[in-house]
Amino acid sequence: MRFNEGADLDTSQVTDQRGMGGLITLGGGGLGILGVIIYFVISQFGGGGTGAAPGFGDIGPNEQVGSSSLEERCRTGADANRDADCRAVAFINSIQGYWSTQLDGYRLAETNFFSGGVQTGCGNASSATGPFYCPADSEVYIDLNFFQELQQRFGAAGGPFVEGYVLAHEYGHHVQNLLGTSAQVGQATGPTSGSVRLELQADCYAGAWANHATTTPTAQGEPLITQVTDQDVAAALDAAARIGDDYIQRELGGGEVDTTQFSHGSSAQRQKWYTVGYQTGDPSQCDTFNTNDLG
Repeated sequence: MRFNEGADLDTSQVTDQRGMGGLITLGGGGLGILGVIIYFVISQFGGGGTGAAPGFGDIGPNEQVGSSSLEERCRTGADANRDADCRAVAFINSIQGYWSTQLDGYRLAETNFFSGGVQTGCGNASSATGPFYCPADSEVYIDLNFFQELQQRFGAAGGPFVEGYVLAHEYGHHVQNLLGTSAQVGQATGPTSGSVRLELQADCYAGAWANHATTTPTAQGEPLITQVTDQDVAAALDAAARIGDDYIQRELGGGEVDTTQFSHGSSAQRQKWYTVGYQTGDPSQCDTFNTNDLG
């Protein structure tokens, strides 16, 4: 995939909190109120889930913390094509540009880049939580080292468009929050639970954005993303398979698959609903709450 080199980036949609403090541990109410909104449930990795996965919390080579601000480095699509931080900014711009045309009253949500730990409206979180959306402050939080972790620990093929999928999924939760969908879902788990349906819908919303990625214009009226290849789509589907509840339990946990503990959906379900969104390009087709066929 490629970004339009002459398109402008809007770094005001991102706050870079990296290098502003050390690891913050869960506690004091912590992320309990996040419930199913958290994108990854580290407890499924086996044991008590109390330790951070290797690689979380480290400053990666592309982060350049302290060297210059995002505003200075990330001005155009050309910057997004060569710099990982700017690429994330560009994806965020594209995703929010898409939802601004799809949802009346859409409100921009800020994304926070952090390293190690962060204070949110939902409590304190560590990088081990993975990317997540906090409905209490309507903001997205991500340690960008997660993308490296997705390849090294989860075995994903990786690639730029995978990063777009992850971010688009979290913004799918923002849309659900704006629509009131999230508030109607409890913390029950299971293969057909509300939490699974919520996550699959966010995957479908991510696919819908991907369908329109090359046609969604910037404020200047030209698309920010100029090319999405079949290989990009395949990489996103590969990532979806690596974060299914069954894959995580089998490959990263104790080896046993317990469907009663499903909170995000199986690998096949996540791939299915991302594909529904991508093939139709229609968020109205992402109604995972009124179907008996989740896949």
